[in-house]
Amino acid sequence: MIEAQATAPEDVAAAVERVVPPSLVPLFDGRFTRSHLLFDEYIFRLTLDVVARAGLDECLADGGSVEGVVARAHLDAQCSTVPIGWMFRRLAARGVLARHTDGRFRAKDALPALDPQPVRAEQRAHDPASLPSYALADAAAADYPAFLRGERRGEDILLAPARMPLWVAYFSNENILYAINNLVGAVALEAWMPAEPTTILELGGGLGSGATAALDRLAEAGRLPALRAYRFTELVPAFLRRGQRLLQQRPEPISFDALDMNRPFAEQGVAPGSVSVVYAVNTLHVAHDLVFTLDQVRRALGPHGQLVISECIRPWDGHTVYPEFVFNLLETFRAPKLDPTNRPNGGFLTPEQWTSVLTVAGFDDIRMLPDITRVRQVFPSFYVAAIGARRSD
Repeated sequence: MIEAQATAPEDVAAAVERVVPPSLVPLFDGRFTRSHLLFDEYIFRLTLDVVARAGLDECLADGGSVEGVVARAHLDAQCSTVPIGWMFRRLAARGVLARHTDGRFRAKDALPALDPQPVRAEQRAHDPASLPSYALADAAAADYPAFLRGERRGEDILLAPARMPLWVAYFSNENILYAINNLVGAVALEAWMPAEPTTILELGGGLGSGATAALDRLAEAGRLPALRAYRFTELVPAFLRRGQRLLQQRPEPISFDALDMNRPFAEQGVAPGSVSVVYAVNTLHVAHDLVFTLDQVRRALGPHGQLVISECIRPWDGHTVYPEFVFNLLETFRAPKLDPTNRPNGGFLTPEQWTSVLTVAGFDDIRMLPDITRVRQVFPSFYVAAIGARRSD
């Protein structure tokens, strides 16, 4: 397998090109792979910094379980156990910590102090359009120690009104580190959308960049004549307003509604069997009860209706994915309703977990674009795929 941190971006792109379909090859070029590898390194360095500022160096010198270290460092167990476990696994994967079979972690030597700013400078020279991901990570890192001590809520850190400009820039289709999910999802939607007149329900549309990419792709492919209606939904009022402002000038038949995916859809105006396609980009992994939400999706779909989602994917169980550094601050992300088989952890799911939970929820014809089980063999930190599934009738 290629070790991402030690491999030239061009080599990574060439390896990925051999295992993804032609429709995706232009997306995983040198621009994306180099930005991906740089940001992966940046998050590694921010993680080292947060661990040091949270006072965990001495605890790690002696070693211990995540729960033991959290207790000895006087951190808030309820909010810090998941992100601290994530940080320790990430540092262990990079060889900074030893990870024992009994779950204990120990620092091999003094933790290195690595300045993240040279990585940011290299990103700026390579592709400054991806710097919003760095700004969001910096905002999270600055307040992480206070969060781990239970002094600040992650929601207040990330979702305060003053943070809105960060999210607008981050969710932009100019920022390839996020836009890759929108672009892969758009390719999958165009490939899997039924040929007959189609009604699309988008869940968790955010600021509208996913819908923009999807509608642009359908237009380029000549598929818009089949689009009967596009229903854009988002729960966060500020996001819904921004998304509507972005999309309402488009010529497509778009409507806008608030929708809470943790409540019955029919109570919110989505009639059973009323849509052909349910589409979501980086949304379903924060459902509190994923099986319940997928059941609501299935009910909303007509016979043999199509679910298309684009998600950050955890390549293997226990593997850390760099967007989790930021999103572990949010309770909805790190602490959903768990199930030992179908939802064993918060955050992102593996390909196998998605297949399992979709099957339990009443879907079949489950497929992924690209086949991440092949891609992860040559690019272990690869984290994005679209997932398609049909309502089984």
